[in-house]
Amino acid sequence: MRVVTGLSARVELVVGEADTALAVGSGDVPVLATPRVVALAEEATVAAVAPALDDGETTVGTRVELDHLAATPVGKTVVAEARLVTVHRRRLRFAVEVREGDRVVAEGTVTRAVVDRDRFLGSLGVEGSGGPGA
Repeated sequence: MRVVTGLSARVELVVGEADTALAVGSGDVPVLATPRVVALAEEATVAAVAPALDDGETTVGTRVELDHLAATPVGKTVVAEARLVTVHRRRLRFAVEVREGDRVVAEGTVTRAVVDRDRFLGSLGVEGSGGPGA
């Protein structure tokens, strides 16, 4: 593991109908769903550290603290950025921000743990490698 503070990544999403609160069951309005915002933030954290992990390692989410501050309609593009701010043994804490243009639509922290992929899956009785991230 060559994970150090400062690693970062950005991921984009053009909000589609399948990304709305109405579609995922987290509300009844056709705007970007909070669960999709969380998933996008986590995707950015995975991308930030994936190149620094050793073969056979992955990260798993352990905690998300996120304020969803503004609604985003279908058709708009949001960008999630994650920056690794703390490394404590195998625990990684990221600052995350999701923006639509200049507007912050969500911000918070995500904590992930570095694990051996096969050992982790084996502990669950699952066979095979799950690919990058989890």
